[in-house]
Amino acid sequence: MQYVIDVTKLTPEELRAKIHELAKEGKRIDGRAPDQHRPVRLEVGVLPNADGSALVAYGDTVAVAAVYGPREVHPRHLALPDRAILRVRYHMTPFSTHDERKRPEPTRREIEISKILREALEPVILLEQFPRTSIDVFIEIIQADGSTRVASITAASLALADAGIPMRDLVVGVSIGKIGDLVIVDLNRYEDAYGDGDMPIAVMCRRGLVTLLQADGQWTTEEIEKGLELAFRAAENIYRMMRDALKSKYIEASKIYQQ
Repeated sequence: MQYVIDVTKLTPEELRAKIHELAKEGKRIDGRAPDQHRPVRLEVGVLPNADGSALVAYGDTVAVAAVYGPREVHPRHLALPDRAILRVRYHMTPFSTHDERKRPEPTRREIEISKILREALEPVILLEQFPRTSIDVFIEIIQADGSTRVASITAASLALADAGIPMRDLVVGVSIGKIGDLVIVDLNRYEDAYGDGDMPIAVMCRRGLVTLLQADGQWTTEEIEKGLELAFRAAENIYRMMRDALKSKYIEASKIYQQ
């Protein structure tokens, strides 16, 4: 990613000050407008051994999701008689971070985010159609540059649709942040680290519903309303891209079948 300043020559304190200085002028460290999302790349069916899979890139943040199921629950005593259980594992690869190499074992943060992602996805999946089974979602962050959990939500949603899991809607993840009084969409890693607040949001665009909203930092009512407006606007564009990615895969598959 290109930045308007050379971030490698600044101390963390100097970088924080520069980010806030730019924000006062309505600018961002990577040159984007406050309401401008990074380029989005979507691929479906990237893992042939999974029942469904997807790759999602928000700028330099890259997430790969794989879905297995519905399948028999192991151990069996965990099975529920009236619905499937959804299990989600979020994990950052050791080489995904920009700074020091991450340890390979699951961290407390990864365990927490896995739970958050499961709760964001459960409302859209028709789990009651598959009693006594499990649906397992594995998410790997290949490269981390901010907004990893919301990119993971989008990737998981695409992978679930690719697996043919019945869903009420696709879920789109978008991050909102604030730097001083400036509310921005889609945080990069420096805005996440040195901003004054972040708000991961997951939305069901067609239904206009929110399945995840977290907030770190202090937010006024007006800032939250502005953040939701930016999130839904960005999500609508990503939602259309998700639908196009799914359609294009099955259009290609139908052409091969007809041959």
